[in-house]
Amino acid sequence: MRTIQETVETIINRTPFIEEAMQEKLINISSLARVIQPEVEEILGKKVKSGAIMMSINRLSPINILRIRKNIKSFSLKLGDFIVRSDLYDYTYKNSSTLYKQISLLFGKIGSNRESFFTVSQGIFETNIVISSNLREDIKALFSNEVLICSMKKLASITIKLPKSNLEQSGVYYFILKQLAWANIPVQEVISTTHEMTLVVKENDINQTFSILIELKKSK
Repeated sequence: MRTIQETVETIINRTPFIEEAMQEKLINISSLARVIQPEVEEILGKKVKSGAIMMSINRLSPINILRIRKNIKSFSLKLGDFIVRSDLYDYTYKNSSTLYKQISLLFGKIGSNRESFFTVSQGIFETNIVISSNLREDIKALFSNEVLICSMKKLASITIKLPKSNLEQSGVYYFILKQLAWANIPVQEVISTTHEMTLVVKENDINQTFSILIELKKSK
């Protein structure tokens, strides 16, 4: 049978923002206990006093958070250069047998032209393409017969060069995306390779995004 402590820990651990805010003493424990009380009671199938929930919250160990923070601090200091691109467009197409052929034709048109921003992310049911504005007419011509699910304009990207240690460090993506979530910056796309992470945001948000990442690199 589950205990109050186990139930509270499960609820808190699945909500990292709350867990971190608790460690920073940004959350009133009494208020938090009242918020999660209905869920605790539902899981346990009985009435539980808010005081008992408060005691369970106060017993939670910060060891995991402190360990991750220590590793992340070392990791963030090793972040490489940031590369910013603006005037980008985002297209999402339904996957089809002809779509892949058109993508290869677009690759052929671009060749080794490094002035053009072009990324492709293939999912199970759809494929996302982010391009610089100079490729818009090529997209329209090559993909005119494909099913366009969604498109966005006036976007910008920031590419983060990751150290090799990112493969061994847990919480890297969460650590970076958390900073933007707390600043209420919606990330339109996340594009990654082994040692690069590209965030696509609205052009209006790129300056704040860049500033946040710079501060992260300097102070964490």
